[in-house]
Amino acid sequence: MFNFFKTSNHLQVKKLILIATILGYTSIAAITQNDHAGHEQKSTTSNKENTTKATVVDANTQQQFSRLLSSYLNIKNALVAGDATSAASNANQFLRTANTVDYKVISEGNVHILSNDAGKISATKDLKKQREIFASLSSNMASVAKAFKLSDKPLYLQYCPMKKASWLSLEKQIKNPYYGTTMLTCGEVQETL
Repeated sequence: MFNFFKTSNHLQVKKLILIATILGYTSIAAITQNDHAGHEQKSTTSNKENTTKATVVDANTQQQFSRLLSSYLNIKNALVAGDATSAASNANQFLRTANTVDYKVISEGNVHILSNDAGKISATKDLKKQREIFASLSSNMASVAKAFKLSDKPLYLQYCPMKKASWLSLEKQIKNPYYGTTMLTCGEVQETL
């Protein structure tokens, strides 16, 4: 009977950890996901762009961030072009770069979340699936971009109301990675990071 309670408590602890993990992921997604109605309201009430101030880091860390951003932008550009093979290859490069990021700057858990998204994109040649996963990667990268200065140039957080998802770009001009040439200019700049 003692072993039953020990096993039962162990299972309860595992369930609590699982629930906490799910709630954590859900909270991150809820915070970073934008509501379509809010998008419409913002469009009609103001054309001003928000600007976020990010933490400045040492030169070595900045170089890691620049490589990470470059790999991310290469994935985005491949998705804009509708090139699943290039998106997978660039996601693999992103994965390698993410694994070099210092855990003192970005927590190991957050690096794993980014790596998980990139790994899923690199594992498929299905453009539709890659674009779905890219929404999660973009949401997580936007969180990093809001916390840290990833580029010396302005970085734009752009939003697609049809997909209800954001992405990062170094260009103000909209080039939608979720629909490519089908709806290339669908979206707007939400923030300058």
